[in-house]
Amino acid sequence: MPGTAPGGPLSTVSPLTTVNPLTTANPVGRLVVLVLFEGVDLLDVTGPPEVFSLARRETGEAAGYEVVLAAETMEPVTTGAGVRVLPDLTFDGLAARSIDTLIVPGAVEVGDDRRVYPLVDPAVVERVGQLAARTRRITSVCVGAHLLAAAGLLDGKRATTHWSTAQRLAADHPEVEVDADPIFIREGDVWTGAGISACLDLSLALVAEDLGEAVALRIARQLVMYLKRPSGQSQFSVPLEQVSTTRRTEELRHYVMRNIGEPLTVARLAGFARVSDRQLTRIFKTELGTTPHAYIEAARVEVARNQLETGDATLERIATACGFGTVDTLVRAFRRRLDTTPTEYRRRFRTVPA
Repeated sequence: MPGTAPGGPLSTVSPLTTVNPLTTANPVGRLVVLVLFEGVDLLDVTGPPEVFSLARRETGEAAGYEVVLAAETMEPVTTGAGVRVLPDLTFDGLAARSIDTLIVPGAVEVGDDRRVYPLVDPAVVERVGQLAARTRRITSVCVGAHLLAAAGLLDGKRATTHWSTAQRLAADHPEVEVDADPIFIREGDVWTGAGISACLDLSLALVAEDLGEAVALRIARQLVMYLKRPSGQSQFSVPLEQVSTTRRTEELRHYVMRNIGEPLTVARLAGFARVSDRQLTRIFKTELGTTPHAYIEAARVEVARNQLETGDATLERIATACGFGTVDTLVRAFRRRLDTTPTEYRRRFRTVPA
């Protein structure tokens, strides 16, 4: 996750819109406003416009998206990456316009303790509240959820944000039900997205709502995204979840994957690592932040996901090959981890023809 860039601006990018926001009529009226402010995360700003631009390319004028970048002034905004972005218009310049979708990105700073903290500028919060009052659909990207919460837009709602600031969001705003796991959450007309690349998944979901799943999937292929992830999918996958800090832990991880279809008990893993059962549990907790049972289940779900996406094996075969034993166990694990079923997952995200 990027922090404040050391040094000055690196380069300047021109406005991301493909139409003139001040003079061009929108045939469908989908005005998408992306809020700019100093220190904003660069990918939060550039990712969503790419998706909406591809929607326009895939459907022509039928998409009707007009994406504008709005800031307090027309001066360049320096992002957290040091790249300067030019606004299309000011917040005051939007006064007479109705907004279809408001996108609020986030910004962070790294403290002396090397921890990441969300930047919440009261002036930006006030502007977000004003814009939200005349917006059909409100969204946040990454730690932009902190701005929505500060504006009172998440009160009584379930929301997500980047995992690194989720605890702070929950502590600062107890009226918000914070769930750090999903890549995005929809609560009525308020959408919140997780850390940073999830802005693409969130934007694809918005396009799917407007133009249908088929268009969203075509855009996902254009973006060379491995798949268009469902909202309930975790921010984490087993290969990326944790980096092992000891050779023994790395060997345990590889052992689990090599023997994923076999019974993997704590005793078996402890025997492989030549430690006691209690010591093995302590290793998983310290090094991987989880229990052996939870890690093994997550690994099995990861392998099953890959088989569902790329093959045509039956659920019975997948359950056996991944060590679940029964289809019922496979289904329960999918519901617990991904908030969906294996059948639904395959239907939506299969990457090869049936």
